[in-house]
Amino acid sequence: MAIVGPNFCAPYPVELGIVRKVMTITDGNFAVTDVNGNLLFKVKEPLFSLSDKRILLDASDNPILTLKENKVSLHDRWQVFRGKSTDQNDLVYTLKRSSMFQLIKPKLDVFLAHNKEMKECDFHVKGSWIDRSSVIYAGKSDVIVAQMHKKHTAQSILIGKSNFSVTVYPNVDYAFIVSLIVILDDINREDSED
Repeated sequence: MAIVGPNFCAPYPVELGIVRKVMTITDGNFAVTDVNGNLLFKVKEPLFSLSDKRILLDASDNPILTLKENKVSLHDRWQVFRGKSTDQNDLVYTLKRSSMFQLIKPKLDVFLAHNKEMKECDFHVKGSWIDRSSVIYAGKSDVIVAQMHKKHTAQSILIGKSNFSVTVYPNVDYAFIVSLIVILDDINREDSED
């Protein structure tokens, strides 16, 4: 199921390692690798900016997706666009909380660009971000498309990094899954600051 592109789909499960640098003064605080440690993606966040945009880059610094938060929404609404665009013609999907009143375990609904009425979600995310045990499902079903697993080590805690892995199921777009995890991380950081 290619959402970002068929080049991000594999006919086998894809294991991704995700390192989030907790304290960073550079413009990239996420690194996404394959099981061999090869860099696949990184996330560029503006360091001092009023813009709530994140850009998902491939290993060669090519922009894959722009993730933009809508600050005036009560449901933590995000829109994700192709490349560096924020034009509605380049919209890939919209993500929002299932309801406003979710504290510990946010439930998120994902609506692909063609689903303009947003009555039935195309994907949903459930689980505990703190435990790094979130699961991404197709539609409102119990069909799992990706799962997150905690991977903390004493060293990672000491050097200010949060490590976890994600299993992306066969034929599921792993760039799409990575973009969801970046948004989920941001929502969790905002919730913990409240």
